Amino acid sequence: MKKLLILGAGTAGTMMANRLRKKLSTDEWAIAIVDQYTKHYYQPGFLFMPFGIYSEKDVIKPKQKFIPPRVHYIESEIDRIEPDHNRVLLRSGKQLDYDILILATGVKTAPEQTEGMLGNDWRKRVFDFYTFEGALALHNALRDWTGGKLVVHISEMPIKCPVAPLEFAFLADWWLSERGLRDKTEISYVTPLSGAFTKPIASKVLAHLLEEKGIKVVTDFNVARIDNEQHKLVSWDEKEVDYDLLVTVPTNMGDPAIERSGLGDELNLVPTNRHTLQSKQHQNIFVIGDATDLPSSKAGSVAHFESEVLAENIVHYIKGEPLDSQFDGHANCFIESGYHKAFLLDFNYDLQPVPGKYPLPFIGPFSLLRETHMNDLGKLAFKWIYWNLLLKGVPMPGVGHEMSRLGKQIPIETSQPA
Repeated sequence: MKKLLILGAGTAGTMMANRLRKKLSTDEWAIAIVDQYTKHYYQPGFLFMPFGIYSEKDVIKPKQKFIPPRVHYIESEIDRIEPDHNRVLLRSGKQLDYDILILATGVKTAPEQTEGMLGNDWRKRVFDFYTFEGALALHNALRDWTGGKLVVHISEMPIKCPVAPLEFAFLADWWLSERGLRDKTEISYVTPLSGAFTKPIASKVLAHLLEEKGIKVVTDFNVARIDNEQHKLVSWDEKEVDYDLLVTVPTNMGDPAIERSGLGDELNLVPTNRHTLQSKQHQNIFVIGDATDLPSSKAGSVAHFESEVLAENIVHYIKGEPLDSQFDGHANCFIESGYHKAFLLDFNYDLQPVPGKYPLPFIGPFSLLRETHMNDLGKLAFKWIYWNLLLKGVPMPGVGHEMSRLGKQIPIETSQPA
């Protein structure tokens, strides 16, 4: 019997386990999935935890609950991959052989990459919300907030869910206003980008909203260190931003096992064919989700669309056929803007976010690049969709991996990559 091995049982790995178990014969293919953690986190929910909108029960469930029958679940830390020998070595000393390997090892925050981030202010004045522990600690800190300088900061790109820091700033504006603390709080948004977002049209819209909400934007800020004594962010060119409370997104890096295996770049991201999701180094290794070095967003929607393509390409590979299923970089994401409203972006490698309707052309019910209450309902409904449909690989009508241009208001200048 041949062996297909998946490393990582997060969003991407779990979806692949569910999709492939339905596609591959149990008589011919044994599927195993490896992960060192017992808990599955709904990571988009971390954004809501600091504000008391979500609690632990909303964002945590057992990983094994979502692994399909006849997929062998192995709870262990990965030591390294030996691709020349088609095997994976676990920390326990156990060896796993494979015929096909899928890397779904994701990315993790690496606060140690920034000098001073883990200093005396860590989890006292400096917090992250990209981890469960960070989001919970930030929730406790906000309960005691009475005013001052609140700074939302991105260390460097790429990061998981690149709109989340913006969402945090918008939700903070709303949360503080509801508590009569907005006039006592100066909110700054500090980014290494030259604008509010990576795509020009969306950046212009979101920058206008930041201005409207009185959120100061500091662009082109490349952090060198955090001064814990003076409570300052300091850039490489010696610009400074003072904080009383710093909400930072640390550097995001791929799994250390990727580095130990010599399979990644300087951020431990795996060089991947942007359309087929096959490793550029080894034909029988495929990569999905945040673990890739693709120029697409590191978001759950991207992993969802990639999983459709990759499941088909795995079947093609097994049959010795060309990998003709193509991923176009499709991503969509809701952006919470506070006051029960949100935006929605839908884009791919070649088309940046533009106005329009989604998922049904001209009908919606969601509006693209426009702030609506319906979009907010969509964002909140995604939690149920995630736990009940997306992880299980259940098809969602009208939401496919190929981005549709129907119903989008596309200016001529956006027809080229942005």
